[in-house]
Amino acid sequence: MLTLASRLRALDDATLRRTIDIRMVSATGIRDFFDLAEALLEPTAIQRVLARLDRATLAVLAVAGELSQGTEVGTASAPSLFDLAERLSELAGSPVDVAEVAGRAAELDSLMLARLTDGRFSSYPAVAAQLLTWPDLGLPTALELASTPAPAALASVDTTDTRFTDRLAAERAFAAVSSIAELVTELAREPARELSRGGLGLPDTKRLAAVMGVELEFVPSFVATAARAELIAHSDGYWNETEAGEAWLLESTARRWATLADAWHAALPPDVRGILARRPGVSWGDVLRSFVAWLYPAGGQWMDDRVTEFAEDAELIGITAHQTTSPAGASVLAGDLEAAVATMAAALPATGGAVYLQNDLSIVSPGPLAPSIDSRLRGLADVESRELALSYRITANSVNRALAAGESAESLLDFLRTVSLTGIPQPVDYLIRESAARYGRVRVGPTDPMESPAQAYVQSDDAALLSTIAVDQTLASLGLVPAEGSRLTSRFPSDVVFWALSDARYPVAAEDATHEIVHLRRHQLARVVPVDAPDPAVTLVERLRAADGGEGQAADAWLARQLDLAIKAKQTVVVSIAMPGGVVVDYLLEPASVGGGRFRARDRRADIERTLPLSSIISITPAP
Repeated sequence: MLTLASRLRALDDATLRRTIDIRMVSATGIRDFFDLAEALLEPTAIQRVLARLDRATLAVLAVAGELSQGTEVGTASAPSLFDLAERLSELAGSPVDVAEVAGRAAELDSLMLARLTDGRFSSYPAVAAQLLTWPDLGLPTALELASTPAPAALASVDTTDTRFTDRLAAERAFAAVSSIAELVTELAREPARELSRGGLGLPDTKRLAAVMGVELEFVPSFVATAARAELIAHSDGYWNETEAGEAWLLESTARRWATLADAWHAALPPDVRGILARRPGVSWGDVLRSFVAWLYPAGGQWMDDRVTEFAEDAELIGITAHQTTSPAGASVLAGDLEAAVATMAAALPATGGAVYLQNDLSIVSPGPLAPSIDSRLRGLADVESRELALSYRITANSVNRALAAGESAESLLDFLRTVSLTGIPQPVDYLIRESAARYGRVRVGPTDPMESPAQAYVQSDDAALLSTIAVDQTLASLGLVPAEGSRLTSRFPSDVVFWALSDARYPVAAEDATHEIVHLRRHQLARVVPVDAPDPAVTLVERLRAADGGEGQAADAWLARQLDLAIKAKQTVVVSIAMPGGVVVDYLLEPASVGGGRFRARDRRADIERTLPLSSIISITPAP
């Protein structure tokens, strides 16, 4: 432990923080480097990190422990990398490259499980001891780690299966993109509240499931997928659309899918990504699980759960289909996103840009629409059907919504002329022009601060319309009261009043303090803000440095720690003392107390009590 404590103390702060992070050390109870070394060498801490190592790396560690028995860690007596490679080759029955052993030894060295110095490698005794307990835990020995071959190769996929997988994956990709587009659009219209215990409430879940056209149990998966791609974000207790989500809605279907696939791939833990990348175009299923169990022999349920979680998400977005990697998914796993986009684009349904406008004010698309056209249509019409062929309906309220967003009668009619296969029916033309003429008959704006407590006014030249608003029971919560100048005032902000009137289907426009019409956004975009939490590793490193003294203090602290342990265990120790003139004397002592740079002990041979300075101690070893 002293060797590891000294090594930890010599690390720079960045490397020390990395060690604390990758070993997942809890700062509780750690006061100095000796406590940290002790925490790293605890059996549970060692087993936790061993569970995350692959078979070949564990074999190097186990053989190092076997060959370095009785040797001092990090000394010239430790086995060389050539010794390790030779022993591993003997166990495996096939040559093992020294360079590969060196790479794995360097990884183990960085994990503080062993020491690699000048081409010599040895594990810490506590690590070697933990590996010796593995047979009792049903885990492999050093021989089994090095000699057990991998399971049978994963099943290859024939041409017929590839075509089927490609088609099914494309269907799933299209369905996922469509559902998430509906999710993002709906959250832009009305955010969903996150419960304090986590997850969405049942009313919001039902609302989103209906809009997305999926079963209730799939809503959390789609929300998680959209959040991972930063299309939506959790802000102030609600899930909202983000700026990235707003831009994503205007991209092509293949590009939308690529965003989801790339986010899925980026979120893969490095160990899982490495497994999947080595087998990108094969069937997954039970054979993959067998391979994972062989590759990570101590991984157990932890590794299986990690693979399962991302396998389920892969099925959801079309990376795989029936546990078989799709051609596009194989490109994602290989890190070639552009090839994946090209493959998926060829398999996805073609999108169009033409619709049928009907006299009953409905709009019908013969197939999937280009996202930019779909988005524009949603701005001026309500969606009625979300099947492969979308249908919309134009209403006075939907036109008013488009006008409030900055459209005009001419811009709407010009757009419809470019996409309609049936021209613009007279009822559609009349509704849009008539709605535009009525738009702004009611104005909502902020009041002068001097008019407090009123924050907003409602104004109209149509006295009858204003009177109707004043007595409308659906607006009673606004607390509208008559004021001078043909207006009503409310104690609520102008945006709240505006959207209440808009929902009540009044031809309302918002204006600023200078009476210029402004276009309001109902809900603000959420921002993906990284959690600015204090790094516990940084705090722990600062504490360790503050508690650390000079070399003499560190040595005294270590000796005091050893003597404390001997006192608690009532253990007799052999203490080597440097006497004047360079003579070293060994005393067989039973320590009694330590303090003030000195310790008191009973000399078992002379049967007297001695008090000795810690600075004179060369070494302390347990008595035989």
